[in-house]
Amino acid sequence: MSGRQGNKLPSNLPQLQNLIKRDPTSYTEEFLQQYHHYQSHVEIFTFQPDKPNKELAELVMFLAQVAHCYPEQMANFPQQLKELLSYHHTVLDADLRMTFCKALMLLRNKNLINPTSLLELFFQLLRCHDKLLRKTLYTHIVTDIKNVNAKHKNNRINTTLQNFMYTMLRDSNPTAAKISLDVMIELYRRNIWNDAKTVNVITTACFSKVTKVLVAGLKFFLGKDEDENQESDSDSEDDGPTARDLMVRYATSKKTSKRKKKLEKAMKVLKKHKKKSKPEVFNFSAIHLIHDPQDFAEKLLKQLENCKERFEVKMMLMDLISRLVGIHELFLFNFYPFIQRFLQPHQREVTKILLFAAHASHQLVPPEIIQSVLMTIANNFVTDKNSGEVMTVGINAIKEITARCPLAMTEDLLHDLAHYKTHKNKNVMMSARTLIHLFRSLNPEMLQKKYRGKPTEASVEARIHEYGELDAKDYIPGAEVLEVEDQEKEGGNQEEDGWESASMSEEDDGEDGEWIDVHHSSDEEQQEVAEKIKSMPVEERKAKAAAVSTSRLLTQEDFHRIRLAQLSREINSAPGKAAKRKNIEIDDEEESRGELLSLRDIEHLHKKPKSDKETRLATAMAGKTDRKEFVKKKKRLNPFASSTNKEKKKQKNFMMMRYSHNVRTKNKRSFREKQLALRDALLRKEKQLLK
Repeated sequence: MSGRQGNKLPSNLPQLQNLIKRDPTSYTEEFLQQYHHYQSHVEIFTFQPDKPNKELAELVMFLAQVAHCYPEQMANFPQQLKELLSYHHTVLDADLRMTFCKALMLLRNKNLINPTSLLELFFQLLRCHDKLLRKTLYTHIVTDIKNVNAKHKNNRINTTLQNFMYTMLRDSNPTAAKISLDVMIELYRRNIWNDAKTVNVITTACFSKVTKVLVAGLKFFLGKDEDENQESDSDSEDDGPTARDLMVRYATSKKTSKRKKKLEKAMKVLKKHKKKSKPEVFNFSAIHLIHDPQDFAEKLLKQLENCKERFEVKMMLMDLISRLVGIHELFLFNFYPFIQRFLQPHQREVTKILLFAAHASHQLVPPEIIQSVLMTIANNFVTDKNSGEVMTVGINAIKEITARCPLAMTEDLLHDLAHYKTHKNKNVMMSARTLIHLFRSLNPEMLQKKYRGKPTEASVEARIHEYGELDAKDYIPGAEVLEVEDQEKEGGNQEEDGWESASMSEEDDGEDGEWIDVHHSSDEEQQEVAEKIKSMPVEERKAKAAAVSTSRLLTQEDFHRIRLAQLSREINSAPGKAAKRKNIEIDDEEESRGELLSLRDIEHLHKKPKSDKETRLATAMAGKTDRKEFVKKKKRLNPFASSTNKEKKKQKNFMMMRYSHNVRTKNKRSFREKQLALRDALLRKEKQLLK
């Protein structure tokens, strides 16, 4: 029996593989026999590399599985496989090529091959016209680099591969260049290669002549691919019910049309909620890691001016340039005249272009350059010949640009825009009010007196800094409130000690009665502190704030109190004016202006526009339920037969029937006749229901 089993081993490779892994030394002869068999197949293969060879594929996988058992005999096996692939990969049979690659992956997982040379070979194989192979290689490359850097960063291998990828991005084969870029982006997204060198290699993709590579590089910096790749992660993070919960709830209850519609409605609400709650992700770190953003932005602008790509690609280039200019505060003066050409109400995606203009504005841009952009928007958008929505978008854009570059606004333009506060269109009116409110905090002196509102402590001191001026402070503004509040508490404690001693003496005298401590409310305390600070001279405030900032470590609660005091200055009236409000409640989740704006800041309409007739009709039809199941079904023996005389009589016009005998005698029937008619009708109805 054992002899017969031994005879089967040369042809039964899976069984031999299993036995070798259990006891390698006992089956060395059988292994060497298969290895010589493999070498003879390789010699035959070199003469006809384009022919499929199933036996060679099986032998290669067998040897890859047991290579770790015989390291001396298999020392040249990985190198031989790599040479076969590198010389013949263009003409190899697809299945045999995939087998060779899988064998090399197996050897790499057993740490029998150096990763650098293997990954370089795999990058070269990305040029093959085999989609499945490219997908397999992409997955292996990303996983292998991740495993290499699992315990610690392997800088030697990373540097070698990054240099090689730099050449791959400029490869003549667009598919290989695109997959190489995808590998780098995926490794950056997984925080494996999140260094500056990776980012600066990816910047070269933004100048590629291949549209796919160009768009992938732009999307990386704009952060538009994050929400597509992390749908499952966002689902697991939500605290509310998931789509699966709703489906299970529906499946366990009785299935009716009402419940089905209820489920569909719940799914729509859940989808809308997820879309609203999902934060917009931007690769800020990638934009900040660029070595020379000024040179990068200038090259992008030159490419944009000569670009012959689709309009969507041009929009992405404009978006990236505007973000670079706004985040790094660059000087790119030719960008503003270029973008002005597109600032027309009829322009496609004009709201996004207005958003790019706002992103590209910052305090270091000379005001004259931004003024021309503001005048273009005002002349093209904010005119009575345009609709209310167009005017609203124009005023919103002007407000966002001037919030980032206040010196660009002139008094004449501000006065003209402020007059729209009394416009008949509510959207225009509210946009003008927000612009006025902005300049009340920036520089109230630019507004007309009737639009300034009641001056507050903050607005009295408000002024726009000159071009290039920095407002550097050596203390924390508002820190004086901590010293004043501490003094108030110490005074309160002394008073309490006095009351306690008095009460103790009275108790010793034997008098009955209890003392109840009455504390000031937080509103009263806040008001007292505000009054004390208001009565201080400005120099004394600064001195106290500097003393507090340098003499103690501030906690989170201290910063909370400082912020509360700073906000109260914007509410409290200036000295000599009637107070608006006595106190203010602080909101921890107050929205702050970030590095980037959203499209909603430009498109925001305070009043929803009226829908046209077609939209309203479509909404009404979508809301109507399909009630065919509740309609009475007509049963005819012959479906093609015409209607009866009785049915025709019901369809006739009343003016034709009013002088007929039945109609004239209907009102003259006796009570008995009416009874009989009602009985017959009820009997007929009962018969129909029984059918």
